[in-house]
Amino acid sequence: MSLLPFLSSGEVWNRFYEYKTSLACQGRFTGELRKFIDERRFDAVAKRIEAGEPFPLPKKSVLTKLGSDKKRTVYTYPYDENMCLKLLTYLLTRRYDGVFARNLYSFRPGVTAKDAVRSLLRIPGIDGMYSYKVDVHNYFNSVPVERFLPVLREKIEPDDAPLYAFLESLLTEPYVKSGAGTVSEQKGIMAGTPLSAFYANLYLADLDHLFEQAGALYARYSDDIIVFAKTREELGAYENIIKESLAAHGLTVNPDKEFRAEPGDGFTFLGFSYKNGTVDIAPATVKKLKQKMRRKRDALARWRKRNDAEPERAAKAFIRAFNRKLLEAPSDNELSWSRWFFPVISTDASLHEIDLYSQDCVRYLLTGSHTKSRFNARYEDLKALGYRNLVHEFHEGK
Repeated sequence: MSLLPFLSSGEVWNRFYEYKTSLACQGRFTGELRKFIDERRFDAVAKRIEAGEPFPLPKKSVLTKLGSDKKRTVYTYPYDENMCLKLLTYLLTRRYDGVFARNLYSFRPGVTAKDAVRSLLRIPGIDGMYSYKVDVHNYFNSVPVERFLPVLREKIEPDDAPLYAFLESLLTEPYVKSGAGTVSEQKGIMAGTPLSAFYANLYLADLDHLFEQAGALYARYSDDIIVFAKTREELGAYENIIKESLAAHGLTVNPDKEFRAEPGDGFTFLGFSYKNGTVDIAPATVKKLKQKMRRKRDALARWRKRNDAEPERAAKAFIRAFNRKLLEAPSDNELSWSRWFFPVISTDASLHEIDLYSQDCVRYLLTGSHTKSRFNARYEDLKALGYRNLVHEFHEGK
């Protein structure tokens, strides 16, 4: 039976709502979803999809990270259509989960990044192994659609031709909205759209199965891959297999995120670091977070000066922003920073470093000073503004 008729089923939408509310989703998103379902705004979209009518063009956005030259292209559909694609992705990931190898951990029902790291830590003797960690360069938007479509066609059940036809129409649509007009471009599987997560799992599934069948210690989370070996020669062979497979898929590795480790060096994966039995947050992840804090601090300091605002307003804005990122759910499909890391790490060393840095940021916003006078803003003052200590939150949750 085709999945498309389920898009107009109130019962299925309610199951989707129950699933979302069982996660660490924003109250705002689940409230919007409840209203969307109650008003049956999905009906019009579902009817147009089943009738084969043209889908709205995706909107292209190029996001630039503050303080860097790095840019990221994402695509979004109009709100109602995007909600329907979220439900379709939910249905796809459940109907077709059986096609994936056990070493794939991204965007699967009941499977998380925590499972990936824990599965590696359970391997006896992993401290004495070589490892190769690699990231696929610009994975989502670089997937050649003409190579992906046969993979998709093979996996979609034969009696669900309407579903395949709909997915194909989205993937082969050459135009996107950009600024005030439209442009034609190669957009791959469109990072930012709900279906892209399922597509990303599917396109490299053959590589996952190859390593599973070989009995190799390997894990993939979307575009992040790590593999372990007992000898340097074995690791070199695995590295060649990965690179040859990516090339055959029209993809390349990101040389800035390619790492090889010797026995005893430990490893990093998905923002975690492991060495000598200790799991912590990876130094690169801590560094990126502190950079974000610094940029936010400086932007708020400029805002306060421009608007002659009270220092407490800037400090509260900083605290709200990072409480939300670190301890609350930033969006409906993104775990909070703490829910990602806290269940796996075995030390609070990095948390302590982040706490000290964030406290310094807040103190600077309150006092305008980087010198010892910043401590005129006491820790109790920070807490009164809503500051939450990561080390405390970590141990409270144990």
